[in-house]
Amino acid sequence: MKGNLANSINCGNKLISLEHPIAMGILNTTPDSFYDGGKFNEELAFIKRFEQMLDEGAMIIDIGGASSRPGANTLSTDEELSRTIPFIKSAIKHFPDAVISIDTYNSIVAQEAVYAGAQIINDISGGSLDKNMFTIVEELKVPYILMHMKGSPENMKNLATYDNLVVEAYKYFQSKIIELKNRGVNDIIIDPGFGFAKNIDQNFVLLKNLNIFKNLNVPVLAGLSRKSMIYKSLGITADESLNGTTALNMISLMNGASILRVHDVKEAVQTIQLYKRYNGITN
Repeated sequence: MKGNLANSINCGNKLISLEHPIAMGILNTTPDSFYDGGKFNEELAFIKRFEQMLDEGAMIIDIGGASSRPGANTLSTDEELSRTIPFIKSAIKHFPDAVISIDTYNSIVAQEAVYAGAQIINDISGGSLDKNMFTIVEELKVPYILMHMKGSPENMKNLATYDNLVVEAYKYFQSKIIELKNRGVNDIIIDPGFGFAKNIDQNFVLLKNLNIFKNLNVPVLAGLSRKSMIYKSLGITADESLNGTTALNMISLMNGASILRVHDVKEAVQTIQLYKRYNGITN
């Protein structure tokens, strides 16, 4: 079952409409993620948080076992598998209708996660850190979130140099979308990669020009939640960055984002509701 490629994604037997924006909840099972590291890497806490995100209106829950914060070391495949697969299986057992994405740039982890019940692959590297990723996505026939980044989390801070960031990111997406579609991958979402090989000023340039990426005719995901572009700009901490996150999420919606990837689902859903009301959308 396929809908308008720009307005829906096919997640197994479930078609998720993107005619109006939706929220994706971030649920990390890591000890060292920049905001929620260590909070949900035990099963009971994980399941309670998973249920809370569903209750608050998350349409997708993004599970990640490897930190991608600046300077993070690459995790072994076995360690990443141990941090994700049991949690995905547990989530599917408790919430069989939930839509789960796996946040990984490791094709083996992506494959095992889909076998365990995940329906979407969210790859921060756009296939650049694992040359088998596009083949796996092609074989599994699942939606793929394609993010823009240079280098890896270990060295990306040193690679924030562009002649024209927006043009370079657009061409990056354009070429990779063509490659993926040539492989038969139709459900593609793009993520500009706020904070990934981009400094604060570059992040705001990207946000201001987000609507340009709509010309690629695929859904755009905005991952701004509690990032350093917010708390460093305001001289606060990540813990204090919910209000700033909400402000930038609204800007991203106004500039064409279809998915808000967030730690705080309730507030993101409320932001979407107000955005819809502003635009005269009542359903």
